[in-house]
Amino acid sequence: MTKENHASTGMVDISHKSITKRTAIAAAMISMKPDAFKKLINGKSPKGDVLESARIAGIIAAKSTPSIIPLCHPLQLSKVHIDFELDKRNTRVNVLAEVVCLGQTGVEMEALTAVTVVCLTIYDMMKWADKEMVISDIKLLKKTGGKSGNFERKA
Repeated sequence: MTKENHASTGMVDISHKSITKRTAIAAAMISMKPDAFKKLINGKSPKGDVLESARIAGIIAAKSTPSIIPLCHPLQLSKVHIDFELDKRNTRVNVLAEVVCLGQTGVEMEALTAVTVVCLTIYDMMKWADKEMVISDIKLLKKTGGKSGNFERKA
């Protein structure tokens, strides 16, 4: 194998990087029919507390990112916080994940994985009420720390 044929030969070497505080905030949303949304907010899922289950799933997902995303470095996360905004007008759940660590590489993938799995968990627990739910707008909102500097998505 030559370098010309393959852009990557494995994990990126981060051993030369300084340990700094790294943060990332990611967002996603899941939209559903009004009747399903009403059942969600009224706690009517036969599988139990949807939002608390989704919150725990998101935390586990952030911690498990190197196991499911090839070439992600294992990180010792200091904080994973999942927040929900219930948008009654648009019958959707807006999800935010904030991930923090002291490390040599960023936590963007952990935050993005967390919001994605939160939405997948909501879908799984509410599919009995609406199989047409839509998961969308998965995106990085902000990141701090590291050589590349800070990033904040413009509105």
